[in-house]
Amino acid sequence: MQTRRLTASLALGLVALAGVAGCRTSPNVAAYVGDEQVTVAELQEAVDQRLSDPALAAATAGREDEFTRLVLTRMVQVEVYAQAAEEYGVTPSDGEVRELLDELIGDQDPEALYAQAAAQGVGRTDIFETVRQQLVRQRIAVSEGLAEGLTEEQLRADYEEALPSLSQVSLGYVTVPDQAAADAAVATLQADPAAYPTLAAQYPSSTTLPQVEPRAREEVPTVLADQVTAAAPNTAFTVPVPEVGGVLVVFVGQPVVPSFEEVRGDLEEAAASEADGAAQQVVADVRADLDITVNPRYGTIEEGQIVPADGGVVDILEGEGATGPGTAPGADGAGTAPGAGGAPAGD
Repeated sequence: MQTRRLTASLALGLVALAGVAGCRTSPNVAAYVGDEQVTVAELQEAVDQRLSDPALAAATAGREDEFTRLVLTRMVQVEVYAQAAEEYGVTPSDGEVRELLDELIGDQDPEALYAQAAAQGVGRTDIFETVRQQLVRQRIAVSEGLAEGLTEEQLRADYEEALPSLSQVSLGYVTVPDQAAADAAVATLQADPAAYPTLAAQYPSSTTLPQVEPRAREEVPTVLADQVTAAAPNTAFTVPVPEVGGVLVVFVGQPVVPSFEEVRGDLEEAAASEADGAAQQVVADVRADLDITVNPRYGTIEEGQIVPADGGVVDILEGEGATGPGTAPGADGAGTAPGAGGAPAGD
């Protein structure tokens, strides 16, 4: 994220902007966002509306100024997204937002989710606006060709590319008393891989697996990793284990490869996340074209959040970057929507 701020050192710039600044310092305005305003009255009403929820009021008790800045941050973000939606012709209706919100909540208890969010300082309005902004980004991604990764063709290409990391090893190991027993066990397994459970039952111990198990390659014991990787399917090899007074017979079965449909959801989630990140950058570009002026009574915007101002100087921002999904409640950018991992968060 890049924030370009007007500082005291830009004296000539201040003079040039004197006319603009003069009309952007009304004590009745909490923030200017381009040509739009968030008035002090609107901000106070928004704060009061949220604090009418006892759970949210309890969560923010003693941090009233901080909470007010948090609410103002979200209100500024609403204006930024409204501008982005209008510019790209993707303004969703309230009904469409509600439909997506219901989809994200799914079978979860809505009231439990809202209560959890309130305990984190996030109101119902913030959740609704977070989902609206998510929908705006989805539509921007489609309109700007940023969602190509969600096509059937690209998903299958991603699947083929990811197969090496998705495939698991079928692994079993049995500890036998000596090399002669180990050699006999290897011969048995290579003649009949299905004999593994019977063989393992003959040598029960903490270093014997009763059944062949699928494992990700990174979960294979380090001392066996190289040999397991080199082994052909349905073969076995031996490793002396002096610590247990025996020999380990390691069996590598057929690799376990998930089907496309089994991992489709994960592939879609990854592609959607990538598209969302690209759409966030589009919103950041829109934001960069907006002058954002914050009443020094409330602070200034730094790294996407309104924080206490240094010296009470009004900052005119040419832009600040967006953050990704999952940011903490109140951060500038996308919050986590219900059903999208974690508690609902606000913008």
